[in-house]
Amino acid sequence: MFAAYASIFAAGSLYTNMQVSHSKEIANFHIVGINYKKTDAAIRGLYAINPAQYQQLLEHARTVQLDDLFVLSTCNRTEIYGFAASPGQFIDLLCSQTNGDRDQLLEMAYTKSGEEAIKHLYQVGTGLDSQILGDYEIIGQIKNAAKFAKNEKALGSFLERLVNSVLQVSKLIKTETGLSAGTVSVAFATVRMLERMVPDIRDKKIVLLGVGKIGRNTTKNMIDYLGVKEVTLINRTLLVAEEFASQHGLKYAPYENMLPVIHDADVILVASNAPHPTLLAEHLQNTTPKLVIDLSIPFNVDPAVAELEHISLVNVDELSKVQDETLQNRLSEVPKAIAIIGEHMEEFLYWYKMRKHAVVLKAVKEKLHEIHMREIQQQKNGAAYNLEDIEQVSGRIIQKMINLMAGKVRKETDKSDLYISMINDIFETGVNQE
Repeated sequence: MFAAYASIFAAGSLYTNMQVSHSKEIANFHIVGINYKKTDAAIRGLYAINPAQYQQLLEHARTVQLDDLFVLSTCNRTEIYGFAASPGQFIDLLCSQTNGDRDQLLEMAYTKSGEEAIKHLYQVGTGLDSQILGDYEIIGQIKNAAKFAKNEKALGSFLERLVNSVLQVSKLIKTETGLSAGTVSVAFATVRMLERMVPDIRDKKIVLLGVGKIGRNTTKNMIDYLGVKEVTLINRTLLVAEEFASQHGLKYAPYENMLPVIHDADVILVASNAPHPTLLAEHLQNTTPKLVIDLSIPFNVDPAVAELEHISLVNVDELSKVQDETLQNRLSEVPKAIAIIGEHMEEFLYWYKMRKHAVVLKAVKEKLHEIHMREIQQQKNGAAYNLEDIEQVSGRIIQKMINLMAGKVRKETDKSDLYISMINDIFETGVNQE
């Protein structure tokens, strides 16, 4: 399998071919990525992209003439979408900014091109490809990833239009189907696991290390569903912990005082979202038994913690296995979601074809106008006539011819590429249809 992937990707290595040449033809639109289906959280963490790395990746992409792409990096996946001569160029691009090994990525990565790549983005954006079916948070992550690329001038018109279509489809599926109905998320799965593993959770002392979005959502769920009150918040920026604690009647402590607080805890939730482990095995030596739940990607709990006999360690991969009856209900909504995706993907592909044809039709109009003006010029020294009237009439004739050709192309969609190619050749417009 490795050899097969290697042969596909090798042709596109950025390091062996620095001058990248590719057209914006749909066949050159690719997605390369890894996700939860084939890799565990530890491996995904090696290829995760934080904002600083994202900016550096886009800057590096420009140096190798890759200028129309965006990167989606979440706890469950890292994917690059964009135009390139070969998917292998994205492999090298990703490895240039992460700690992951290129050979390992070649073996684990999946790649899709053309319409399959477009369909994949629709499925990801609507939660059909999520670890938790119908996960609605992913669409916000796609929106932010594309916005970041656009601000860095790395998002072309094709990708921007595609992302906007995916956003629209996601909203339709959210409102017209039950694919995202019910409460299922990492935060909620944490609550269900606590409910199962710690029956008397209300009486336990809980510490949340990292008061970001996931940490806040998990804490709110624990309060709402489990009725917990003994929660202490710890965050590197103390003000963040203080504000959230005051809103919900919780305790907070400075990051510098972490050790005595976690020693006294029964349950520790780690959502610090740091590039390196925050909670180490040495922090938990000679303490009372504890349940530690790592909600971060990459892992923020040192793997050595799992070797401590008095500590039970759970990570996001294990949390995602927590099934809920909600997921079964969502499965019945999948066909409706697929139908909506199919309809809007067809509209997007039609836009793409018409956009490509419009360039040729514009060039044909200019060519006809050139012929028209040349004929007018040749007649200026001939018999007397009203030049303005002739110019208006001939201009209308040119536009009617263009409208006639455009109408035929729109009507005969199966033959539209052939027609537009013939028109392009006949008038020798010089337009490259790729």
